[in-house]
Amino acid sequence: MTALSTITSGTTAPDDTTVLAVEGLRVSVRTDAGETTLVDGLSFALRRGETLAIAGESGSGKSITSLAVMGLLPPAVRVTGGTIRLKDTDLLSLPEGRMRSLRGDRVAMIFQEPMTSLNPVLTVGAQLVEAIRAHEPVSRGAARTRALEALKAVRLTQPEQRLDQYPHELSGGMRQRVMIAMALALRPEVLIADEPTTALDVTVQREVLDLLRDLQRDLGTAIILITHDMGVVAEMAGRVVVMRHGRMVETASTLDVFERPAADYTRDLLAAVPRIGRGKPRSSAIGEPVARLDDVVVRFPVRSGLFGRVTRQVHAVEHVSFDVRRGETFSLVGESGCGKSSIARAVVGLVPHQGRIEIAGTAFADLRPADQKALRRRVQIVFQDPMAALDPRMTVGDLVAEPLVIHRIGSPAERRARVADLFRHVGLSADQIDRYPHEFSGGQRQRICIARALALKPDLIIADESVSALDVSVQARVLDLLRALQTEFGIAILFISHDMAVVENISDRVAVMYLGQIVELGTRAQVFGDPRHPYTRRLIEAVPVPDPAHVRAPTVRLAGEVPSPVHPVGGGPARVRLVDVGGGHLVAE
Repeated sequence: MTALSTITSGTTAPDDTTVLAVEGLRVSVRTDAGETTLVDGLSFALRRGETLAIAGESGSGKSITSLAVMGLLPPAVRVTGGTIRLKDTDLLSLPEGRMRSLRGDRVAMIFQEPMTSLNPVLTVGAQLVEAIRAHEPVSRGAARTRALEALKAVRLTQPEQRLDQYPHELSGGMRQRVMIAMALALRPEVLIADEPTTALDVTVQREVLDLLRDLQRDLGTAIILITHDMGVVAEMAGRVVVMRHGRMVETASTLDVFERPAADYTRDLLAAVPRIGRGKPRSSAIGEPVARLDDVVVRFPVRSGLFGRVTRQVHAVEHVSFDVRRGETFSLVGESGCGKSSIARAVVGLVPHQGRIEIAGTAFADLRPADQKALRRRVQIVFQDPMAALDPRMTVGDLVAEPLVIHRIGSPAERRARVADLFRHVGLSADQIDRYPHEFSGGQRQRICIARALALKPDLIIADESVSALDVSVQARVLDLLRALQTEFGIAILFISHDMAVVENISDRVAVMYLGQIVELGTRAQVFGDPRHPYTRRLIEAVPVPDPAHVRAPTVRLAGEVPSPVHPVGGGPARVRLVDVGGGHLVAE
């Protein structure tokens, strides 16, 4: 008997029985100004074996709804109306002790960020065993056997070894598989997946979605899929509830929502989704190179033993060459661990490297340390998480002015005028200068980061996954802003992403990275219209298509040994045997 059949034995085929019913749900939060409604009058029913998607942007009430079902609302938030029934059980009337025994057993949840959901000081096996024994009277040995079967069921590589590893030793996709295994180990009737693939690479996302679909087919579990990704909705869900500002604006079958959306908000949401094939030729003039990389190698030593002896090398980047031209958007695309961010840090001189990197014709290595500061002004970075990039103790005006202070540019009055002008350029108002980062939305905080990057009038801006965590409509507005600023200031953009649909919509040229090497490089039309490398085709094919009628091609599987046809080393194709040891680290053998 296989691991999967062991876990799913005794299940029956899906039927139309309602397992979860939410009627007139109202959730409110107590504030100093009074009570504010977060979810208002939400109703839906979930049947056995069905996937229901709850879609909408951040702040629409999706996650609050899931926490209400799980009985995990924060102390200041409470259900003020309606009912939630799991078959014949009224969840809102249960005391915490009863709810705790039901939670994880009959209804389970997969959270968006597995690293914050897993205990960092316990092994994966210990956490799975703890979850199983909390609900079933089995011995530790029997629970460990069940845990191993669960890891095998979610197709985790080397499951026996993973049991004894800690969460930080696993990649993001592996950690999410562990969370799925933990949620499904007790065969729940309802599984709530709250943005389960938002932070994952597109190919890992594809594997996780396929896994959820396969396990649902075998277990008959009903799934509530909470997401703002309409491509994921189209591929996974049979019905959709669209939410905005705590209210349901539309509910229908997935096909009806995509082909005949009834609400204006739904139409706007679908229109903002980036789609491959919608990219248009750029009209901006492209000039001379502002950044040039020639045979760049980035390696990090791995030390062990009492004296810290170097035992092996982590190969982050292997013999990479390209240039970025003025007025151009050059995209680096690939999965986590492929070396994209290592290249970004090498370009600004934050990590040691071999080979040559020039900014406006000058390399950091050619300058004395005292003279490197002026060169750093010419290249700036916009990071993925704007909240982590902004000091919460400083006003946003001071944060945007900080580069000017560091480089001793202008008087205080001139700096403030410059900040006000930058705020205007990124679509913010001057009266917001004295506020703090927490007073802004995620999209506004990213605009503040862009304003700070523009403060020194750089030649090159590196956008490192700068829109991957944003809602699709906010993402579209930030991308439009980057295009407008590029046209106005003539800056070059090195756009780093794993989202092929976004890359296709914003790029002039594209370089595809795999295991530290560039495997394909060309114009946007060449790479997306006629991809040559199997890995490029795999990335494009893995993108969720916002069309319920789309039929997906079989997944392309790749080996770990990859040629580098674009920039060969020593006159022939370079072949480096790289082994994924977890957490995105690639080690040469």
